[in-house]
Amino acid sequence: MWRGNLAQLDTADRQEPSEELAAKTAHLKEKLAKVESEMQRLAAMERLMLTSPDQQISLTDPDSRSMATSGRGSGVVGYNVQVAVDTKHHLIVAHEVTNDGSDRAQLANIACQAKAVLGVDELQAVADRGYFSSEEILACDQAGITVTLPKPITSGIEAKGRFGKQDFVYLSDEDVYRCPAGEKLAYHYTNEEKGLVLRRYWTNTCQSCAIKQQCTTGKERRITRWEHEHILEAVQKRLDKNPHAMRQRRETAEHPFGTLKMRMGATHFLMRRLGKVATEMALHVLAYNLTRVMNIMGIQPLMAAIQA
Repeated sequence: MWRGNLAQLDTADRQEPSEELAAKTAHLKEKLAKVESEMQRLAAMERLMLTSPDQQISLTDPDSRSMATSGRGSGVVGYNVQVAVDTKHHLIVAHEVTNDGSDRAQLANIACQAKAVLGVDELQAVADRGYFSSEEILACDQAGITVTLPKPITSGIEAKGRFGKQDFVYLSDEDVYRCPAGEKLAYHYTNEEKGLVLRRYWTNTCQSCAIKQQCTTGKERRITRWEHEHILEAVQKRLDKNPHAMRQRRETAEHPFGTLKMRMGATHFLMRRLGKVATEMALHVLAYNLTRVMNIMGIQPLMAAIQA
């Protein structure tokens, strides 16, 4: 568009001057000035965006951030609301509004809040795969919170038809892994990667293995074990023993969100900025919990309990 306008100005310069030509030239120059002004504005915005910690800028609400949605490749600019809901009455025990687009760093925080509110020494928490984080699961374990959640498959090796890490059995007495072919992968060394202490295991018999193509394309298959891997293995065992845990999580955690969205009459908050949005959410949670208690206890018992 800009080049086209410049070409029109060049053409106008070569023609005989006239009132119509002068008016057109003035109009084109005005359009060019607007384009240049917009480019400068966008350039300044780009510089501001690149200097922000997460390289995001929201013109509607400076605190809101891009959030992934269930649709593939889709998203929405808003806030991430975390809730802990009890499985018996579906009351919201704890909640928090964040502008972090990922749930990976939220598990220990909201679980510890729920544990404190309930005043218990131990707590069982169920979450979906979006919350899976080795560090978060470790923090929960250290806080007396037993977590159940599935581990997302991120390596893509299973999609290629090869064995995944879950096909290798760890033998704690020998500190080795047994592979699908029955060979044992011995411990070789320990190193630190992204703050995690990792132990490395492999065997030199892979070259002569009859099913090597189903395992690795490298010289040998190597298995990595985190120093707290036993905690992650315990999480998987709990999930294997209770395959309906994820269904229970959906029926429990999604209930409040469905009710709240229906009452809000829209899928967006009315307030702007994190503090105000957090207050708005707190009022919604309070109203939801009061309604739940009225439905569970009845209005008269609830009033008596409040007055007591």
